Amino acid sequence: MTAPMAGDWRMPPEWAPHARTWMAFPTKGYTLGDTPAEAEAARRTWASVANAVARFEPVSMVVAPADADLARGLLDPAVELHQTDLDDAWMRDMGPSFVLSADGSRLGAVDWVFNGWGAQSWASWEYDAQIGRYVAGLAGAEVVTSPIVNEGGGFHVDGEGTVLLTETVQLDPGRNPGATKASIEAEFARSLGVDTFVWLPRGLTRDYDEFGTRGHVDIVATFPSPGVVLVHSQEDPDHPDHAVSRSLIDSLRGVVEAGGRTLEIVEIPAPATLFDDDGPVDYSYVNHLVVNGGVVACTFDDAHDDRALDVLRQVYPSREVVGVDAREIFARGGGIHCITQQQPALP
Repeated sequence: MTAPMAGDWRMPPEWAPHARTWMAFPTKGYTLGDTPAEAEAARRTWASVANAVARFEPVSMVVAPADADLARGLLDPAVELHQTDLDDAWMRDMGPSFVLSADGSRLGAVDWVFNGWGAQSWASWEYDAQIGRYVAGLAGAEVVTSPIVNEGGGFHVDGEGTVLLTETVQLDPGRNPGATKASIEAEFARSLGVDTFVWLPRGLTRDYDEFGTRGHVDIVATFPSPGVVLVHSQEDPDHPDHAVSRSLIDSLRGVVEAGGRTLEIVEIPAPATLFDDDGPVDYSYVNHLVVNGGVVACTFDDAHDDRALDVLRQVYPSREVVGVDAREIFARGGGIHCITQQQPALP
């Protein structure tokens, strides 16, 4: 579906050159867990992702003042720390979505309204709702204020005018009551410079549980290059996402993107692990971060890790693919893409 004319801002694709990656350090609440051991596991895993990204490009970590010394002890010395109050650590969602002016000369930062993934009962967002503007200021970006509730994990762009999104996120009554596809499309066109919308009906099964996002697309599908969509494929019929992923893949068949190409669908297998103590997992290799010269990918100590990393090498042939064990992140509701946010480089 094509929306109104795109605005003056454009969001580059993730594979475009980055100035840096932004993250936030776990500070409290469910992300740290209930025991010192769980807190330590969360902090070490976030730090492992930051240190992997720092091999390829600068990393800036936002950290609550009380956690600065802990963070410094776990992070590569090259990682910059910026101290301010935080509720949580999901930079993709609470942070800004960076954009460039149409001529590429100015950096902008879309500051979505953040309300804890649709005002979820367990979430707090007093401080996190301010992180978009805070990070924009540190980056020297012009703030592009958006009136809609949205998170960076709820969409993917190809940089040429196409956006992937899900009906259960942007149209969620807990986020944007009364919103229509037309109203969301108009705002995305204005703030992200997109004009072709690929609406998926839903996300993965686990994402609708208590600590889920209600359908973020960044564990379902992404664009690794123009005209290509990489899609999560659950091959085992014993997992409820077997039917879900087949339906999502079918919905993408024949879709024409902004450049006039019919999307080429590349399937990436779900991990062989099907369940944990809380039910069917939503482990996903789709939830990776593209960085300068590389890809930082989720692994799960799983029989399908090597297969999936090979698929990533095929769709990103000029980049080094590095895996980081993401099980501790997924246990808390997301993956590597969810805790990072890329800042594009100015030409």
